[in-house]
Amino acid sequence: MSALKFGWLTPVIGNKWSDYVPIAQYQDTEILPTALPHFDSLWVADHFYGFDAKTDPFLEAWTTLTWLAARHPNVELCHHVLGHGYRPPALTAKMAATLQVLSGNRFVLGIGAGWREDEYAAYGYEFPRPGVRFAQLEEVITICRLMWTEDEPSFAGKHFRIDGASAPPRPTVPPRICVGASGEKVGLPMVGRLADMWNGRFIGAEDWTRKLGIVHAAAEQAGRDPASIEISSTVEKSLPETDAESEQLLESLAKRADFGVQHFVLDFGHPQSLEPIHRFVEQVMAPLKSR
Repeated sequence: MSALKFGWLTPVIGNKWSDYVPIAQYQDTEILPTALPHFDSLWVADHFYGFDAKTDPFLEAWTTLTWLAARHPNVELCHHVLGHGYRPPALTAKMAATLQVLSGNRFVLGIGAGWREDEYAAYGYEFPRPGVRFAQLEEVITICRLMWTEDEPSFAGKHFRIDGASAPPRPTVPPRICVGASGEKVGLPMVGRLADMWNGRFIGAEDWTRKLGIVHAAAEQAGRDPASIEISSTVEKSLPETDAESEQLLESLAKRADFGVQHFVLDFGHPQSLEPIHRFVEQVMAPLKSR
């Protein structure tokens, strides 16, 4: 089994529990300098406003991740995950190419079909049915890879087109693409055909095994090695405060690793003490990595 990887998801929202200061800003100085030397990747969500009140601060994802990239230079960077419909495909490709160059090849394009219909409507964006959104996503991925590898690429799809869309400076290492998807008919087969990484939710062993099987089968049908797709899963959980909580979290993550999770994306919310971070590293992360 390949070495386990651990990602830190820093919330971009500010709410009543953070005195309405975006948590990512607090973590940038108070938490991440201690946490990130132990982690492999740093993630931020892509939405325009929060879920409790639309007036709660909510930082824009590309701007925030670029800011964090400059301040924390030794981790991979990924969005969790971009709604492709929020930005035109060629713009997404250009922004990704630039961040890959500026970050020293640390960027992973995390992207999905989008799901928050009210947000699309509020910003005046179209929100077609899921089958269309995933067909569009497939074209977005095609456009990105063309613009990262060719000088003046053109593409004419059913939904999008480019005509000599140069994106200099092109990255010497094209970004990997992480697709967040859970749909068994469209999304997961697309992951198997196209993605370098899958981000999914581990609801239960039976559900996870079935979905991972769909990804691997689609990869094989496309002539790809299923093992080439990195398998990531997001876990929303508070940092452990006691030895017992560490043991519980260790058992939970170990079970997921046994079922094929290779990269944990951990959303710890708004920790305000460094002690639980050290506890997690020593009592959960270290035993998992040594298995």
